[in-house]
Amino acid sequence: MRKRIGAAMVGLAVAGTTLLATGSASSHGYTDSPISRQKLCANGTVGNCGEIQWEPQSVEGPKGFPGAGPADGKLCAGGNSRFAQLDDPRGGAWPTTRVSSGQNYTFRWQFTAMHATTDFKYYITRNGWNPSQPLTRAALDPQPFLTIPYNGQRPPGTLSHSGTLPSKSGRHLILAVWTIADTPNAFYACSDVQF
Repeated sequence: MRKRIGAAMVGLAVAGTTLLATGSASSHGYTDSPISRQKLCANGTVGNCGEIQWEPQSVEGPKGFPGAGPADGKLCAGGNSRFAQLDDPRGGAWPTTRVSSGQNYTFRWQFTAMHATTDFKYYITRNGWNPSQPLTRAALDPQPFLTIPYNGQRPPGTLSHSGTLPSKSGRHLILAVWTIADTPNAFYACSDVQF
């Protein structure tokens, strides 16, 4: 009996150590307004998504975008190969959220871990970009159309903020970047929109 209890204790200790070692990368946040590709996968609206369907909050990659961060063509997955399906343009067929030029839009994040935050930035594709190609820096307007400073604060479970959408027409992609203040990482979310 003692050997069984001892073996169970060792097993629990190993499991606990593994959980602690991986806990920091387990869950964080995503956008659901406009709905992000990872949330479309988690909802089951889009199929063949791989692991992201169970972890929409985990699109974490290196911060410093656009000067650093994930490589071109891997932006929607945050450079995380586990979520490469998010970088697949699917022939430009991702479902879109309807928006209007100059619209005051409310962006919403859902968080499962509330990290100290530097800021939230929103980039949008240039006029004439190719929606059937993976997203690159060259496909984006060079400056974010909206920046929300957060000065190291931790967000609540749900955070909304408003900003004016730029003047665009047709299909575009919004790249939302949540930069963490006290780690070398940021979280990325791509939302397909139709003006």
